[in-house]
Amino acid sequence: MDKTKDSHNVEMDVSAHPAKMKVIDKNLMNDFIDSLIVNYTVFAPVKKDDIIYFAQIKTGADAVLDYQNSRKAPKEIFFPQSEEMFVYDWGMGRIKSTEEVGTKRILLGIRPCDIKGVLLLDNVFDAPDYKDVYYTNKRTNTIIIGLGCNSPISTCFCTSFDCSPFYNHGSDIFLMDMGDKYAVDIITDKGNEIISKELPDISDEELKLLEEIRHNAFERVGRVGMGGIKEKLDRIFDSQFWDALHEKCLGCGICTYLCPTCHCFDIVDEALDSKGQRVRNWDSCMYPLFTLEASGHNPRPTKKERMRQRIMHKFNYFVENYDEYLCVGCGRCVINCPVNLDIRKVIKEILRQ
Repeated sequence: MDKTKDSHNVEMDVSAHPAKMKVIDKNLMNDFIDSLIVNYTVFAPVKKDDIIYFAQIKTGADAVLDYQNSRKAPKEIFFPQSEEMFVYDWGMGRIKSTEEVGTKRILLGIRPCDIKGVLLLDNVFDAPDYKDVYYTNKRTNTIIIGLGCNSPISTCFCTSFDCSPFYNHGSDIFLMDMGDKYAVDIITDKGNEIISKELPDISDEELKLLEEIRHNAFERVGRVGMGGIKEKLDRIFDSQFWDALHEKCLGCGICTYLCPTCHCFDIVDEALDSKGQRVRNWDSCMYPLFTLEASGHNPRPTKKERMRQRIMHKFNYFVENYDEYLCVGCGRCVINCPVNLDIRKVIKEILRQ
């Protein structure tokens, strides 16, 4: 399998549809968002203590659209870090699922790498042979408004994974920052429903500016060659390479908790007497208890096996199952790893084996 096609061409193929593109002045954005809040639950990037994260907003002024990327991936809008699945009262013989989504929702300002992350999670939670209703109900009831990435940082390498700073697959509407305006690419019928027909069409001059912005952003993104990594991992499963790789890993799990595509979870019952709730919580394959069996046997007893599992899952097992890498090159794990274990260097080392 060759996953090394030119992502720059992909970007151009999926970029904009000039006949549908509009523009909106930035000084009108708060009013536009306020109009959405009237009929939708709106999630957007917000800022607290210099940290950007996604949360429900009450007013358009709460949204922070001038940001590079959030600390934690907005996958939790569909796959929450802690999620109540149902509540029960055995004394009364009652059980009630919490899968329903009460209102229509909008996810505003999500970056292309994180949109790609959601599309990868669809393979797991919205597969032809299995539908996770807690996830799929949220996905079905959410309009996604993506936001192009004008200024990728040094740790970004999204173009290594058929993505780009202006990748708009998975968006219903895609916004692109042009300084004092946003270009508005209306991609789906769901997106068309919430955009005012009175917005002006994008001009030829603005289209040229937008093309220059996209090109400059793409040129700033780092690239990591991925060709042949799945086959290489097939051959080095028992290699001594893993003995050295895991040594400085602390097993803290920060890489999995911040990742847009990691989806390990645990399910627990929280009960008092006959009443309780079943809760799904994020977990990590980097934790020693994750694979601990009831017998006491653990098939991944050391950090070596757990590190190998994480790498194999992202670049071998997921590829085998879905023909996609389980990585979007957002760089969060590179930035936040406390011991500077850089996944880009790991990939290069694997290909050198």
